[in-house]
Amino acid sequence: MTGNNSVQTSGSRLTEKTVTTSTAAPRRTILLLLTALSVLPVNIYLPALPNIAATFRADFALVNLSIAGYAIINAVTAIIAGAMSDRYGRRPVALIAVSIFVIASIGCALAPNIGIFLLFRVMQASIAACFCVALVVIKETAGDRQAANRIGYVAMGWAIAPMLGPSFGGVLDEAFGWRAIFVALALLGAAILAISMRELKETAGHASGPKGNYFAAYRQLLSSSRFGAYTLCMACSTGTLYIFLGGASLAAVSSLGGSSAKLGFFMGMVPAGFILGSYLAARLAGKSLSTTLVIARLSTCMGLLLGLILSISGVTHVLAFFGPCMFIGIGNGLTFPAANLGVMSVRANLAGTAAGLAAAMSIAGAALIASIAGLFLSEAGAVPTLFAMLLTSASLALSAALFAALVDRRRASRVPHGEPAESGSGG
Repeated sequence: MTGNNSVQTSGSRLTEKTVTTSTAAPRRTILLLLTALSVLPVNIYLPALPNIAATFRADFALVNLSIAGYAIINAVTAIIAGAMSDRYGRRPVALIAVSIFVIASIGCALAPNIGIFLLFRVMQASIAACFCVALVVIKETAGDRQAANRIGYVAMGWAIAPMLGPSFGGVLDEAFGWRAIFVALALLGAAILAISMRELKETAGHASGPKGNYFAAYRQLLSSSRFGAYTLCMACSTGTLYIFLGGASLAAVSSLGGSSAKLGFFMGMVPAGFILGSYLAARLAGKSLSTTLVIARLSTCMGLLLGLILSISGVTHVLAFFGPCMFIGIGNGLTFPAANLGVMSVRANLAGTAAGLAAAMSIAGAALIASIAGLFLSEAGAVPTLFAMLLTSASLALSAALFAALVDRRRASRVPHGEPAESGSGG
């Protein structure tokens, strides 16, 4: 893996030609299902946590480890699976991941004690591989403009699944018990596995796959300023969302009168904004990736700035809080396709590795940002403080987007003079 494998890109528009096989692009439905399944298990079982603890006579804090353990393995899986898909192909990685997920879901449903349950629960995180595979398959089977459109489409599944998951899980838990949740996940996984075996074709060109070790591939990506800019933008954008999720109930408790039902309804405005942003991403597909990022991050900053001004002015209406926060979803919906295409375009033969590494780094960075912001969000009703934290994270994302635009512009100015668009030391 050397600079000779680099992709030449224009700063104004992605122009690399990815290596693909002659197979037709898979239907968008299967990619939507794979993407949705990769995030559905994150929170579908959360309403049943107390019942799980009661069944195993375990401390609630111990059962709660299933959340942290899943998140850690999820990030590790994304890193490893992305690299393996570059070396061994997209299809086998996806099929193996779904197969492990089905087995793990059955294991959770039949677990006789908390130890076995936690073991199979973290094994469920194998499904994170499907997220990377879906993104790379889209990139390899669609033109530049179509890729943004299709990623925006599958991103709707990424947004809707966790939004509906807890409600679905709560219904299953109440009607049939918590084990029914994992039976349902196993059945859903088995159905998607059957569809994937028929619909998902190999898209990777193995002749151009990486031959060196995985650490060399990671080093090449991490040395690229373009990869860093797009990944940092994703991390700060996701961090803005995490800050909102952690602080919304604390900040809006007074304006909602303590109603959890109302809170759930208004918090749904952010996922709705993400869906709208994903749709708008398709409309902006003709623009360069960095331009789309700047537009996305500007929209979020402007919305949050409005919210900060309203909160400082003493406006306490519930829509004065959640209305501006909806721009978090809109901005992230716009960011998701452009940023992922940006990281996957750094090295044509490392698209899967880039997608997985960027996903893991984004989650870790977002968690760190949310943890730092949480130190300042200890007082109920502190809406101005929350908006200040949100705007700070969103501004960092905007700065990263502007840096990505600068890197792309510099690269565009070098290409006509015969210089590589992406060097091993990483422009």
